[in-house]
This record gives sequence, structure tokens and C-alpha cells, in this order.
Amino acid sequence: MSPLRRDHEFAPPYPGEVLARELWTRTRVGLGERGMPLDWHAVFGRDARRVVDLGCGNGRWLIHSALARRDVDHVGIELVPPAVKMASLRAGQRGLTNLKIAWGDATEFILERVAVGTLDEVHLYHPQPYYDPTKRARRQLTPAVLLAIWRALRPGGLFVFQTDNAAFARYARKVAPALFEWRELATPWPDAPQGRTLREIEARSRGLAIVRAEATKLALEPLEAERRAASQPEPDFDADRPAFARKKRARRGGRGR
Repeated sequence: MSPLRRDHEFAPPYPGEVLARELWTRTRVGLGERGMPLDWHAVFGRDARRVVDLGCGNGRWLIHSALARRDVDHVGIELVPPAVKMASLRAGQRGLTNLKIAWGDATEFILERVAVGTLDEVHLYHPQPYYDPTKRARRQLTPAVLLAIWRALRPGGLFVFQTDNAAFARYARKVAPALFEWRELATPWPDAPQGRTLREIEARSRGLAIVRAEATKLALEPLEAERRAASQPEPDFDADRPAFARKKRARRGGRGR
């Protein structure tokens, strides 16, 4: 049966087309007991290349990638329930069988639920900078997380990072090269020139500079990787809230998002 319609809730349109209801798929997956690695073969019924999006939001990029790469299995981890619901619904409406969305903490997932050398790509788009100094410990990219990503990736695996926060970009540039060959893109993503994520689209509309990087796993001995990670600073930087965000917060009476 032919697809029914495009999804125009966002501009540019959401990736893919909404199929007839009988073609929808179930795309939610539970993570199970804490500390147990996700069984990819049990989830997808095959062995294929594996991609994880840490904090996938509404799933815009994941769905775009899953549609374009049917031979690759994708998992998105998201802690915000409405975003999980939206991502899983839209993935299912497109009949995807190579994408699953899980509710959970993305940091806990990469630290505790991924077996060594089992992923091909790890993506981290616009991690929360946490402007409040008392919340800096919540920042997602730390030396421990960077080491966990390095361990999770297969040889030559790819870590993709993106942010519109200049201070976060400076920090990533400083710590990531300890474990990865860091390469920044000078132009928008070729596969999504208008933006891979809703946050990227919004940030560009506000005139914010986007830092996009693809980092390839370095061939290191595990003990050397641990040593390098241990020598990196924690993300205890001033995130420098943008002026438009400060004004917005003031209008709300000082409340954050």
C-alpha cells in the first residue's frame, strides 16, 4: 500500500512518510535490569551494524538515519517521556524495523549497558550545558563517559558530537582527542543540510554557531585509554547562557526550562 502523507508538524518536514496503520511497527523496547547489556540480537533478530543515539529527543535524526540505512540497527535512549512517546510513535508510523526507542538515562546506558566493542557509532547531539553551577555534575560528556564510548565502539568506530554551546564545544575539543581522532565539519551535515535535530534547526534560526564533529576511535591499549581519560578535566566550565535565553528566563520570573 502506498504511503498516506508527510508529517508536517515541524519545518522542515519530519523525515519519512506516515504509512497506512496496518503497516505500523512497534518501536519501544525496555532496557531490563540495570547493569545488563542490551541484547541487540534478541531485540532485532539479526546481527548488523549498530548505532546508538544518547538522548535522542523526538527521534528526528534517528528516524532519518534508519530510513536511509535499513541494513543498520539503531537504538535511541531518552529520559523525557513525551519525547520517547513522540519518537517511538513516529518511528512506528514509518514502519521501521531497524529502530528502537528506550526510556532511560543515556549516561547510565553507555556506562553500564553496552558490551565492549559492540557498537559502530555513538551519537551525542546538543547535550544539556546546565548553566546553573550547582548542576554541572549532570553534564553528559565527561572523561568517564568518553572512555565508555571508546570502549563500546568497535575498532575504527565513530563518535559524533554536536553542540551550539561554545563553552561545551571548547571542552569537547580539549578532551575528545585523547581517545579519538577529532574532525570538525565546516558546513552543515550533507545528509541533513537544514539540520539533523530539532535543536539544531532552532539554534540556527537564532543565529547560534553549530559545532559538528566526527571522531574516530583511536587504536589504544585499554590501560593507555584509561590513563588518558583519567588525565582529562571534568566539565566544570561556565556554559555562558546566551543572551536570548537569559531574557527568556527573566520573563518567566527566573525559572529555568
